[in-house]
This record gives sequence, C-alpha cells and structure tokens, in this order.
Amino acid sequence: MILAIDPGPERSGWVLYCDNEIRAAGIDDNMSAICKASAWDTVVCEWVECYGMPVGHDVFESVQWIGRFAQFLDREYGLPLHRVTRREVKLYLCNRARAKDKNIRAALIDRFGGSKAKAIGTKKKAGTLYNVKGHAWAALAVAVTWAGRGQ
Repeated sequence: MILAIDPGPERSGWVLYCDNEIRAAGIDDNMSAICKASAWDTVVCEWVECYGMPVGHDVFESVQWIGRFAQFLDREYGLPLHRVTRREVKLYLCNRARAKDKNIRAALIDRFGGSKAKAIGTKKKAGTLYNVKGHAWAALAVAVTWAGRGQ
C-alpha cells in the first residue's frame, strides 16, 4: 500500500494506492495527510526540483513540510520518505518532460477508464477517480509513477 503525497505549505493532497487501485484520496492539513492511515508500507512524496526560476514563499514552506514528513516517518515508523520529481511523473505518464498538468490528468483518466465520463463519472454513478480532487491528482500521479517503475 502506497501513501502518495503532493505537499503544500498548509494542506497536502494524498492518495492511498494499492494494486493499481485508489483506496482513498483527499486533501487535508499537512500532518493529517501523513497520518491518514497506517495501512501503508511505502510513503512517496512529490519532490521539488530547480528549474532556474525564482520561487515564492509557498515553495519553501512545502519543502519544509517534506522534511517534517521525512522526520515523522523515520521517528515513528523507521521508514524512509521516497521522492518522485514532477519531471519523472511527466516522463512516466506522458513520455514528455514538457507535459502540463492537463496532460498528466488526461493520462490518468485514460489509465483509469479511458474517458472522463467513465473514469470520473457523476455523483449518481461515480467512477474510480470521482473523489480525486485538486492536489490529490498530483498525489495520484506520484503514486502511479512510483508503482509503475516497480520501486
């Protein structure tokens, strides 16, 4: 069971992923996100990488939270926090380093149903991705990338 996290300065998107299935997904306060469930045996987080452009306060806060997650996992469970960069996600899901968020989302929709109507669905007929919202999409992309690379 993989807990994948898209870290944010205050709230993080997360997905519990196992055997190519989304077990749960959400967006919560940072420590709530990592404490969401204890059934996971691997925690993987989107890692920030440098593109040579200035970044703002939110990026530094997110990086600080990644460090907190790593410290918590080591102290409480003796587990490492694995990291996946956005570039790795783009290359794995889209085969292009220049892919955008919409391309990644489309690749995930294709993987989990083939069409938006089937993969996401509606309230009345929810698809596999129905509960994946906001930053949980990025967390799902991290989980799929990690699992697909056979880590």
